Amino acid sequence: MPLAEHLRELRNRLTKGILAIVVVTAVAAFYSGELMAFLTEPVPSCKGGLGESTGGNCAVVSFNTLLSPFTTTVKVSLMAGVIVASPVWLYQLWAFVAPGLHKSEKKYTYTFVAAAVPLFAAGAYLAYIVLPVSMKVLLGITPEGSANILALDDVLDFTVRMVLVFGLAFELPLLLIMLNLTGMVTGRRMAGWWRGVIMGVFVFGAVATPTTDPVGMIALSGPIIVLFFAAVGISLLNDKRRARNNPDAALSDDEASDLDLTPEAVGDIESVPAARALPEQASTDSNDRRANGFDDVT
Repeated sequence: MPLAEHLRELRNRLTKGILAIVVVTAVAAFYSGELMAFLTEPVPSCKGGLGESTGGNCAVVSFNTLLSPFTTTVKVSLMAGVIVASPVWLYQLWAFVAPGLHKSEKKYTYTFVAAAVPLFAAGAYLAYIVLPVSMKVLLGITPEGSANILALDDVLDFTVRMVLVFGLAFELPLLLIMLNLTGMVTGRRMAGWWRGVIMGVFVFGAVATPTTDPVGMIALSGPIIVLFFAAVGISLLNDKRRARNNPDAALSDDEASDLDLTPEAVGDIESVPAARALPEQASTDSNDRRANGFDDVT
């Protein structure tokens, strides 16, 4: 298609995706209270109210500004709209990109999406499990005689950040497998990285998680390390499969492969059409021995 048609199709695809997000966001606004209760459930709430001295045992979730109830409701509803409507806008994005992909590229894309969604969901679920423990550790630093009053915006940002960090971190082994499938890195080389990967994953777990406790770091780093070694095993098996299908895999870089010198039957030369045997002469002059601008030697 010409450029104008591509831009028109992109506009239509974006309109459909945004319309789906707006519709779901409007519906989610009616259930914003239940959504906020679900997202703040990991916070150990106090029953005595704002005036109670709770120390580090619990916290009170509140709105700190006049506009906080409105902005928080919009934020939670929009987040629910983006997540729930993701099948629609992701399909629109795929429908725009897919016609330009080859069959093999589409196959890799289907495999990547089929594995990426469960991995992200597993990371998000693990984050939701770790959240209560992390919050208790953080609140436990509060000295006696003090009360924890948390803004609901901060609690929601903390929860969403933890879910995104855990979910995206679980995609790292899948990325390594895709690099191996494309031939950019071998399983043997990935296995040689294990010391640096373990150290880097623990450092990433300590920096990426918003908490300062070791619980979140270990909860994030442990599964990623397990998934990394699973990715190494899958890559090694894929390398062996690729080597079995490659007859020259056992050759060194400076060794030539065996040449097949068995002659093949050419067939009857007289049966080959004249147009295939020699291009039509550009000139009928016998002294001009060029064919389509080239001499017969060329």
